[in-house]
Amino acid sequence: MQRTMINELNKKINKNVEIKGWVHKIRKLKAITFIILRDRTGLVQCVVENSKIKDIDIKLESVVSINGRVGENNNKLNSFELNIEDINVISSCDEQLPIEINKENLDVNLDIMLNNRMLSLRHEKVNSIFKIQNIIVEGFRKFLVQEGFTEISTPKLVEGGAEGGTEVFKVQYFEKQAYLAQSPQFYKQMMVGAGFERVFEIGHVYRAEEHNTTRHLNEYVSMDLEMGFIEDEKDIMSLEEELLKFILNKVSSEGDKHLKLLDVKIPALENSIPRIKFSEAIEILKTRYNKTDLDGDMDPEGEKLICKYAKEAFGSDFIFLTHYPRKKRPMYTMPCGENETHSFDLLFRGVEITTGGQRIHQYNALRENIKYKGLNPSNYESYIDNFKYGMPPHGGLAIGLERITALLLDIDNVRKTTLIPRDRTRLVP
Repeated sequence: MQRTMINELNKKINKNVEIKGWVHKIRKLKAITFIILRDRTGLVQCVVENSKIKDIDIKLESVVSINGRVGENNNKLNSFELNIEDINVISSCDEQLPIEINKENLDVNLDIMLNNRMLSLRHEKVNSIFKIQNIIVEGFRKFLVQEGFTEISTPKLVEGGAEGGTEVFKVQYFEKQAYLAQSPQFYKQMMVGAGFERVFEIGHVYRAEEHNTTRHLNEYVSMDLEMGFIEDEKDIMSLEEELLKFILNKVSSEGDKHLKLLDVKIPALENSIPRIKFSEAIEILKTRYNKTDLDGDMDPEGEKLICKYAKEAFGSDFIFLTHYPRKKRPMYTMPCGENETHSFDLLFRGVEITTGGQRIHQYNALRENIKYKGLNPSNYESYIDNFKYGMPPHGGLAIGLERITALLLDIDNVRKTTLIPRDRTRLVP
């Protein structure tokens, strides 16, 4: 008999079916036993006479197949249940479970959760996090394809770091030294110049930063885009507004089941996101919150306070900070005057979720800005040589997938929104 998924059983009332999945709960009474079975689509209550299973050892989280008849029955899970005719244990759970999957909440510390990651992912609420995350990725991809973007996949073994600095992982590449890519930035720009004009990538990036915070990872998924023929960074910000509206609407409409399970409401993004210059934000922090310790960049406390200001002044969970100092932005960022840049960050609920802006598209200007940053242009020839042959004005952005997931779902640590985290100490599982 062909397998039926649990979410299809409502169409099979009074019919015989076969279902397969994990034993989620067992409740044994004098004459009958209730078994809650779980598959990727949900849970169902199954009922069996004890005489039919007296010789079968059924344990929690064992994988089983069940044949039976679907009948109407109002219970906590559904308006139907499965009356078991036959049950077969495909793979028994032979060890004591280190975490309890059938509890409403997974009440274990983070290390235990991650040390038993494949087991913790079976928990309904944990699993729902990644169902929502998948909708975010789908939304990012679908919106950009509709806007004429081409999806690309770029190398993760590179000769040099796109962001400058020393925060790169070294890799022995035969006789040479290579690095794990910090960003697809150079390749995105090359593809714009190659005639694609609009490109995006959803892929892993690597940062060798020796931090250990609730918002940072050493390997994470970056959702990047780059587009040509822009006027300036405002075109990128306007695109991101529409992109986020699309993603949030998609999550709200398609992820309703998971959002209810997680007890989360997705914020509405109906109006334009407020935009203020970085220098203005620094003044607001000084005068309104007496924060005077910032030197050309925004720290976590400053991000929280400026988001508090955005909520009070504009009623917005989001705020764009623009025109970041030239000394704090990468070498490819388009300068704006002597000290500022055509760049921005998007902050959401107290945390930066996007960095973006206009890039330098003139060959000589790019070489000079590389020198301005204290770097040697000859180390980046395979990148900057592409600018000799005609490059349109362009810009782009990057969004950290795990971070935006955590903020949307009000989760306190990005490790919880990462399938298999890599941080300062974790290399397993």
